[in-house]
Amino acid sequence: MQTNGDETYWLCLTRTVQGSKLFPVSAYILFSYLNAFYRYPSLLRKIEERMTAEELGDLARNMGVKVGSLHMGWSLPAFYLLGRECLLSYGLIRPQDAAEDIVYVLDFWKRFQLARHRNDGHLTNREFGHRAQIAPHRLLEVFAADMFDCSSGDPLHEAAHGFMAATSQYCFLSACESRLNLHNTGPFRLDGTRQLLIRDFMDLGECSLPWLDGVAAEIPYNNLTVTMATEGCHFDIVDDWGSFESKPEFVPDMMTGIGLYTSDPLSGGYIPVGMGSAEELTATFVDLGNRIKDATNKLWMRMAGWSRDQLLDAGAFTYFAVIKDLAHIAGVFEVEDWFEIDPRAERFRSLLNDEYADSFLGELVGSITLPTQQRSPFTMMQHSDGPSGTITPLPYSILAGEDYVPSVGGTLPGGTYLDPKVDTYQTTRGKMTLSEYNAAARETRPDICSPEYRYLCDTWVKYNAHTDLANELYKIDQRTSRTMKGRGTGVQLAGGQ
Repeated sequence: MQTNGDETYWLCLTRTVQGSKLFPVSAYILFSYLNAFYRYPSLLRKIEERMTAEELGDLARNMGVKVGSLHMGWSLPAFYLLGRECLLSYGLIRPQDAAEDIVYVLDFWKRFQLARHRNDGHLTNREFGHRAQIAPHRLLEVFAADMFDCSSGDPLHEAAHGFMAATSQYCFLSACESRLNLHNTGPFRLDGTRQLLIRDFMDLGECSLPWLDGVAAEIPYNNLTVTMATEGCHFDIVDDWGSFESKPEFVPDMMTGIGLYTSDPLSGGYIPVGMGSAEELTATFVDLGNRIKDATNKLWMRMAGWSRDQLLDAGAFTYFAVIKDLAHIAGVFEVEDWFEIDPRAERFRSLLNDEYADSFLGELVGSITLPTQQRSPFTMMQHSDGPSGTITPLPYSILAGEDYVPSVGGTLPGGTYLDPKVDTYQTTRGKMTLSEYNAAARETRPDICSPEYRYLCDTWVKYNAHTDLANELYKIDQRTSRTMKGRGTGVQLAGGQ
């Protein structure tokens, strides 16, 4: 809890300030925190009835969906704990209340993170000096080999840059003017002068976000992953929000290689998109960029007609449902779980006007001045040196028998001012109904996560590269590679291993 509090303060004070002329951002953020506190424990337990946090973490390494550092590394614990902090400040709960929920949510988070971060060995990006090296060697080898060279001014470079600019704008809008639909992982070393950054664009098509129904009908992929080689800069920060900083500052001219993939819970890994040739990839970027621009215009028109309650709901759902893809992976996603406001959170709607929300959120994650956040005057908070802390700890007195309320209970039927979700979901197997999607997800297990291969990490490969099992392991990620299909461990490993 303390670690998440310290990281929340650092992220909120050092990253880009968020605001909007359309959405009541502060209000919907607070609304989402309250919804998360009341719903995350029961929804995570529902997911684990089907699939453990460790299994989810293993699967998450093999797809570019909403299970990254921003979504699971920071948002899951932070949204939940900040919702608790809100209720503590209102005097509605005590520090010891919901103790069993708190322990469970943080235990789920820790188990997921340790599984997903198996290759870098860290619980958060913060622990790794703000970097994330999630992907295994065998996948990075394919990404590096299959990228097409590009340079400033050539058709591929221009098309890729145009696509990423348009898609970033679309993702920002579709996430209600927040950063939750795009993400970065890395950096990875390509050689002495070049680095690899992996960028994910998520929830692009008709997906679980109700406001993309119809708007995104012509976008054929729900998730797209761009692999990007850079030269002339060093990414010294890729933080738990998936934001990056580099020295010198990264500019498009530094991009020297590019690749494109799609993935989801049904794909069994990353599937190349338009990767047959540089010309095909150029045309693919142009086509997708045009589709994205058209969807962006349609989405602006839809959102411009929303009431404040609809804007508030959509923003709250964007934040609260940031971990919804866990339910998609497990095949237990239900619209009412993730796109309704719990009645216990609904009680606060009238309180969350813009003036109050801006001030309260500023105190909660910025100045850290709420009475519940104050600690001993001898305390020096990390990063601020003030006598305060973002998150109130659990009191140890419950171990000695002090009374506490164990849980907030199950999910209660909620509601929303938004239009109902249309029963259409864009997947790597085409458009499906939700029942079809859930059934397919329950039946899908990538070969790489089968019992035979699941625990064959990079350390094992280092000492067993000569074996048939290692060879077959590498062939799994090479199946769709343009340059490495069937080569197994025949390619020399990084560092001459």
